[in-house]
Amino acid sequence: WFVGRKDDVVKISGYRVGPFEVESVLLEFPAVLESAVVADEDPVRGHILHAYVVLKPGYEPNEKLKDEIMKYVSTKYSKHVHLEKVDFVDKLPKTESGKIQRYLLRRKITEEKR
Repeated sequence: WFVGRKDDVVKISGYRVGPFEVESVLLEFPAVLESAVVADEDPVRGHILHAYVVLKPGYEPNEKLKDEIMKYVSTKYSKHVHLEKVDFVDKLPKTESGKIQRYLLRRKITEEKR
């Protein structure tokens, strides 16, 4: 008997989405060094996916690259699931052991809405 964490599955327009699966797809994109995907509340769909992306050296953040990443996820992961937001960051918040602190990213989204 295992109990999953609350952030392991997100429901978007009736579809169950695993943020970790989307992160795996993002890592296949040539420009992506690492990423974290979190849920953002949406009044119509319940939630949307918001990705924080660290780029590999040699890549510059821009709108074209953001659009390419979003299209790539839709093509490779699911035609029903889309990244709605992509933010480029220099680094992801991590614990001393290297685990991504997703709760800090969710908190950032909440604070930006205020």
